[in-house]
Amino acid sequence: MVGSVFSSVAWENVTFVSGEIVNPQRNVVRALVIGTSLVMILYICCNYIYLSALSREEIAFATNDRVAIAAAEKMLGHTGTIAMAILVMISTFGCVNGLALSGARVFQTMAKDGLFLKQAIPNNKFDVPARSLWLQGIWASLLCLSGQYGNLLDMISFVIVIFYMITVLGVIIQRVRKPEIERSYKTFLFPLTPIIYLLIGTVFCVLLIIYKPQYTWPGFILVLIGLPVYYFARGNKKND
Repeated sequence: MVGSVFSSVAWENVTFVSGEIVNPQRNVVRALVIGTSLVMILYICCNYIYLSALSREEIAFATNDRVAIAAAEKMLGHTGTIAMAILVMISTFGCVNGLALSGARVFQTMAKDGLFLKQAIPNNKFDVPARSLWLQGIWASLLCLSGQYGNLLDMISFVIVIFYMITVLGVIIQRVRKPEIERSYKTFLFPLTPIIYLLIGTVFCVLLIIYKPQYTWPGFILVLIGLPVYYFARGNKKND
């Protein structure tokens, strides 16, 4: 489940730059619906290929759990392995580009709202949040040095799902407390779909805590480390 969750991470990043998008009420929703739908279709098609090309044993015991490479190698030989490596590199660079573009805006917006260090607010002469980009790059580098890729994946996926659940719960709470607010998009089958998501997310996090506590608890501790930064930033805003 961790791998499949991580494969869908970054779908929400378009919302981080909504302040720089033309007609965000329409275009952000459109980007989310079209983008997630395309990824779901691609994911289903890839799994169909894996199931058609490989046996259950070959899928279960693929080297380093790299099912895609095993399928490509079986269908195209060594050429398939090279082609898959190139596709993974293209996908990785594309994802990093989107994360770098959107993540820096989060730091900057939080700083403007008094939720992060005010040093992250200014843009450079090219109207780019350079300081936020540096902060993002340094933090990402520290995470990369913290352990093996698989361990980091377990830790981050746990934290990501927790924040997704908080966001979804926030939607429900806001609908109850402020029903009069104009909304450009209404959640399909609300409140059933958010509740189903919360249940699935809870099961996912509980299972990670049970079976991989050595990775999930460090992730939770990382979140708690952000609390001193939050209160420090809030204190500076009040002083200003």
